[in-house]
Amino acid sequence: MQVNNDVRTGRHCVFNLHVHLVFVTKYRRDVFSGRVLIDLEEIFKNVCLDFEAELVEFNGEHDHIHLLVNYPPKIAISNLVNSLKGVSSRLIRKKNYPEIKNKLWGNMLWSPSYFAGSCGGAPFSIIKQYIEQQQRPH
Repeated sequence: MQVNNDVRTGRHCVFNLHVHLVFVTKYRRDVFSGRVLIDLEEIFKNVCLDFEAELVEFNGEHDHIHLLVNYPPKIAISNLVNSLKGVSSRLIRKKNYPEIKNKLWGNMLWSPSYFAGSCGGAPFSIIKQYIEQQQRPH
């Protein structure tokens, strides 16, 4: 049996859950510079730690960011997203970056919507086939 180091354990479960998140800036404005993205990555890492999650990968462009997060099953993705977006918006806006201040007004940094996609493990078709081929008792 091969040991998978990505598998984590909880009190009553064994898990390996990853989610791909994409957040877009309000009005899809080009407001992120390299230094803003560096600050965002640090903020996201700290928020993930509060949720016993891990920020596995982070990157972004001028108007959106991508995160890959390993998270425990007790966490609702919507709660994680709410904290990631809320805390990052508050802390980044507090720094008064001119590139953000000049293009966005009010207290909003992010669009209210987001993308969340499950990822990792075997492809959907393989898992479906595996389940179909189980030996059901008669």
